[in-house]
Amino acid sequence: MIEEEDARKVAAALAGNLHGVSRDAKNFAGLPDEFWGYYARGHDSKGAFCMVVMYSGDEKDVDSTIHAYEEWLAGRRSAGLHE
Repeated sequence: MIEEEDARKVAAALAGNLHGVSRDAKNFAGLPDEFWGYYARGHDSKGAFCMVVMYSGDEKDVDSTIHAYEEWLAGRRSAGLHE
């Protein structure tokens, strides 16, 4: 399980990264109207983390992506690869 201080550091890094992305209009040029995503990855001495931000005019797009992640996580847990 991630320690409280480490979780806080991850959240602060993600927030800072998103703030930086939001300040540059070029990051949003040409995004499709229907569905798009943003991916960021970081790490510290204890491991890696990532963030995926999705937008869709159709809620089912986001739900199906989250469902795919949940299935992947369940498979890792059943194989004993994740706490």
